Amino acid sequence: MAFAALTFALVVVIVLGTYWALIERPARAAELALRRRLGAAKAGARVSSSVQSEARRLSSLPALEQLLARRMNLTGPIVRLIDQSGLKTTVGVVLLSAGCLFMLGLLVGQTWSGSLQVGLVLGACLAAAPVLFLRYKGARRVRRFEELFPEALDLMTRALRAGHTFAAALGMVADELPEPIAAEFKLLHDQQNFGMPLPEALRSFGERVPLLAAKFFVTAILTQRESGGNLTEVLTNLASVIRDRFMVKRQVQVRSAHGRVTGWILMGLPPALAVVFSIINPKHFAAMLDERLGIQMIVGAVVFQVVGALVIRKIVNVDY
Repeated sequence: MAFAALTFALVVVIVLGTYWALIERPARAAELALRRRLGAAKAGARVSSSVQSEARRLSSLPALEQLLARRMNLTGPIVRLIDQSGLKTTVGVVLLSAGCLFMLGLLVGQTWSGSLQVGLVLGACLAAAPVLFLRYKGARRVRRFEELFPEALDLMTRALRAGHTFAAALGMVADELPEPIAAEFKLLHDQQNFGMPLPEALRSFGERVPLLAAKFFVTAILTQRESGGNLTEVLTNLASVIRDRFMVKRQVQVRSAHGRVTGWILMGLPPALAVVFSIINPKHFAAMLDERLGIQMIVGAVVFQVVGALVIRKIVNVDY
């Protein structure tokens, strides 16, 4: 069994190494050449996010890219997760990683417990790791964006009062503020600067950034362009509202901290006890793996743990 696990790990390393050497490395070289041709590497300038978005493909393999393109109802959510996370990867890499982790979990679980059910459960848990990692990176990026968004609105307000156009104000935000807000505003600026209508570019911005504040921003700009008004005053009031909402959000997090810590303890206690019992009394715990009923009890416990985690998360996530 150990030899089989070692063989599987070696095959995975060979496959991933071959993929990187024959596909990822040439693709990155072509992207670097494109950046140099566009002149994005001079004076420390940021690479245009619109160019990256247009150049990013579903996969570096043409056949797999065509297959994934015909299944956009399945690959679309993964594409949105990649966009929100800000990672430079493709849907093909995510799916390949999930498949390799599933096979690894299946092999390890079946070898360790001797049960195919345990292997399938462990494989499914490991296969979800790439998607969970994208969601984690995306959530961190969105939180950082939310913190910087009022500052971006203040900068746009000062630029408009100084006599700059709305497009120039977007460019100033993209040049002067840090990531991730610079990348999103750079993409918004480039889209409308290269010919996309501003309302369409703003709606695309609202779809990429899953924040209510971003939707407020898009709605305010579109309303002002249709009905008129003082744009600087609109942006100033919007920045004040976003800061107030952010303060309320912090207060809600403080009030719900006890419930979240309780949820973490309740979720971590059963696995911790299982590890302790397996170390203290291995024979006693081995009965759970040797008997079919014990394996079914473990699978049921995992299912109820997940359901309990979702219920606790729903309770502590207070809408504001």
